[in-house]
Order: sequence, then structure tokens, then C-alpha cells
Amino acid sequence: MNACRRTGIAVVICAPSGTGKTTLCRRLLQEFPNLVLSVSCTTRPPRQGEVNGRDYEFLSSEEFLHKRDAGFFAEWAQVHGSFYGTPLAAAWTLSAEGKDVLFDIDVQGAAQLRRALPAARLIFLFPPSRAELERRLRARGTESEEGLALRMATAARETDQARWFDFWIVNDDLDRAWQELRAVYVASTLSPALRPQWQAALSAEWGLS
Repeated sequence: MNACRRTGIAVVICAPSGTGKTTLCRRLLQEFPNLVLSVSCTTRPPRQGEVNGRDYEFLSSEEFLHKRDAGFFAEWAQVHGSFYGTPLAAAWTLSAEGKDVLFDIDVQGAAQLRRALPAARLIFLFPPSRAELERRLRARGTESEEGLALRMATAARETDQARWFDFWIVNDDLDRAWQELRAVYVASTLSPALRPQWQAALSAEWGLS
């Protein structure tokens, strides 16, 4: 009976840059083949190693704004001068097929996505501390002092929005954070509302009201 097909869920993960979100998302996707990453659209240029259609769908500003105005995106935002957006129809299709969809987006996008997909599970990842986050960003060696200050200010604004997320995880130990994230995902797939036939059969079997 546990094999009954269920509706897919949306899993939204947000975190300040430098928290380790990408590493944790990759582990989640590797372990659970039923979980697929939502491919966002962006107007920023591809980085080294990024593939169009796998990492992002890279669009011109004109293409992006046309899609936005046509209602193509479940959420969209302008971040550091570039547009980012999440296609809505693709998420609905995957969910109907029983696939779970992972959204790796910022808090501005998560707020919009929550309105478009009310049943989404929203997870916020915290760095161990402000000081540790700054240390990690400096260790990258890619930020100027101005850029570092901007990222830290953005992190402060993002963590202020964590209050309306469903789950909080602090990544002060990668293995523990991974186990907590894994537990949240697995638990989220067990709602009886996701398996109507399973729910009906068990209710009939046990006389549940």
C-alpha cells in the first residue's frame, strides 16, 4: 500500500550566500531520485561550467520581461542587477506526475512561491554565526570589501524573513544539517493528503471518520 502513487510536493530552500545550501541541495538530489531541481530562468551570463537548461535557462532581459508579463513565472526577482524567475507550469506538471520539486531561491522569491504553491514546504538554512559567514565569504576570495559588505547586508535582510518559514536548520555541522534536512524532506512526503487513494483505503479498513 505504501507504493500508492502520491502527489508531488514543492520543497523551497533559502539561505544567505555562503551558508552551504548548494552542497546540501546536491546531497538531497543525489539520494532521492524522485526529487528534481526546478530550473530557474535568469538574465545573468553563464558562469564557467554552467549549462543552459541544466543549471539555468539563460534569457535576455527582453525575453525575461516578456515571459514575466505573460504570467510565466511563479516568482521572479531582480538580484544584483539580474532577473531570476521560476517557471510555474513546469512545477505543476511535475507535481501531478508525482515528482517532488526542489526550489533553490531567495527569500523574495520564496514569498511569491508560497502564494502560488500554498502547500510548499519552506526551509531556511542559517550559517553558524555572522562571524563565520563573513569568514566563509572572505575565504572564497571573490568579493571586494564593498561586495562583501553588500552580501552581509543581504544576509541580514534574508535571515529577518526566516520567521515565516516552516523549518529552520543551522549549518554549523554539515553532517548534522544534512540529517535534519533529510528528515524534513522525508517527513513532508508522508502526509496522507498526498495519497488520496491510500488515505481512503486505510480509512475504510480501520473505520476512520
